[in-house]
Amino acid sequence: MIDGEIENQNARNQFLQSRIAVLDTEIAEIRNIKTQTQELLSRKLVVETLQNSRSEVVHLLDQLVRQLPDGVYLQSVKQNDQIITLMGYAQSNAWVSMLMRNLESSPWLESPLLVEIKAITVNNIRQNEFNMRIKLRRTSIDDVQNSPANPAGKS
Repeated sequence: MIDGEIENQNARNQFLQSRIAVLDTEIAEIRNIKTQTQELLSRKLVVETLQNSRSEVVHLLDQLVRQLPDGVYLQSVKQNDQIITLMGYAQSNAWVSMLMRNLESSPWLESPLLVEIKAITVNNIRQNEFNMRIKLRRTSIDDVQNSPANPAGKS
């Protein structure tokens, strides 16, 4: 009778061990699925960021054209992440000040900073050569969808 109980208990132990092995396999699969989910979420975030920023260059160039006063000429425009460096010439300091005010009022640009301005002569005409930095505003997906350039609310 005791041998029968021992055999019965061993059979129950064996059953429990087999179920534990099955559950360990399922736990490993769940961990794998969680890892894949995190990877997919990070990829989704990258795609959303790219989707959001794909029109930033268009808005930058559009705003530069709209905000550039007569008498100011750009020699170069460089972008490093969200920082835009403008180098150019202006007929007077007042034109540079007007450019800075215009850029400050832009919905896509912010924080204009005059790095350097110096008087030079180009073709026997006095000019002011300037170097300026501005920031390109990061826009959220909602901002892009509700912008005046996207009246239908579509991206």
